[in-house]
Amino acid sequence: MIDRQAPVFVAGHRGLVGSSIVRRLEADGFSDLRTVGRDALDLRDQAAVDAWFDVERPRYVFLVAGTVGGIHANSTRPAEFLYDNLMIHSTVVQAAHRTGVDKLLYLGSSCIYPRHADQPITEEALLTGPLEPTNEGYALAKIAGIKLCETYRRQYGDDFISAMPTNLYGPGDNFDLEGGHVLPALMRRFHEAREAGAASVTVWGTGTARREFLHVDDLADACLFLMDRYSEAGHVNVGTGVDLTIRELAETVRDLVHPEGELVFDTSRPDGMPRKVLDVSRLTDLGWTATTSLAEGLADTYRWYLEAAERGVLRL
Repeated sequence: MIDRQAPVFVAGHRGLVGSSIVRRLEADGFSDLRTVGRDALDLRDQAAVDAWFDVERPRYVFLVAGTVGGIHANSTRPAEFLYDNLMIHSTVVQAAHRTGVDKLLYLGSSCIYPRHADQPITEEALLTGPLEPTNEGYALAKIAGIKLCETYRRQYGDDFISAMPTNLYGPGDNFDLEGGHVLPALMRRFHEAREAGAASVTVWGTGTARREFLHVDDLADACLFLMDRYSEAGHVNVGTGVDLTIRELAETVRDLVHPEGELVFDTSRPDGMPRKVLDVSRLTDLGWTATTSLAEGLADTYRWYLEAAERGVLRL
């Protein structure tokens, strides 16, 4: 168990995952959370990150910061996704090592796995085949982050661990139609169609690709679970182990937000990987499973969306 009274740095605390981890840590009694915004600290700058660690001296680090986005953002800004994430992961891991951080958890992404990996995807599938081209830059950066933690553990004995979540959603998500992920983009499209009285909603791709979705609060719970109970070199998949087609997802979101809406599929848009569902047996064997159903999670997310839209704080 990590010390609830010790200083903890959540890198990326304003994002979808980081804000959820902060909520989870506060609920669990952590009394000394350290955060800093990108306006005050550029995590790509090693000297600046070193200076911040020298002052703040966190004992535990949740490294969940990064440049993220959906298929369109990844495929049109690959250099940015690769550079930003490589630098952010490297500077924080190096600073954590240099200042003797007790433990660090690095959060990757299920896009690290090969496009044609056997399904469900086990942790051992890493680096066994070509990546999905639409998010290759992001995936390469995430793979480098995993290997960075593994090599610091092997060479220096640092207690740095990695977790690989599946597709995430929940309060605080990015609802940008071009740069966001599929689920929040769908939710916004259906909401705006309902508000405008539109009869149909366009869904990118064929609708046949299969995806798994995890509520971000479940991920935050899993991250704390791993920080408390896991100290091994190998990364751990985090998900539900259950997938559905994008068509089925779109129908579920439609039924919640705009039941009268008709689905129209834009097949000129890419599907991405044909299927992506994680084998979560390693995490299950450790004693953790997700508890939020997709229906519950979508309803929670849409409530947050409506409240955030009313307050004018949506990420669009």
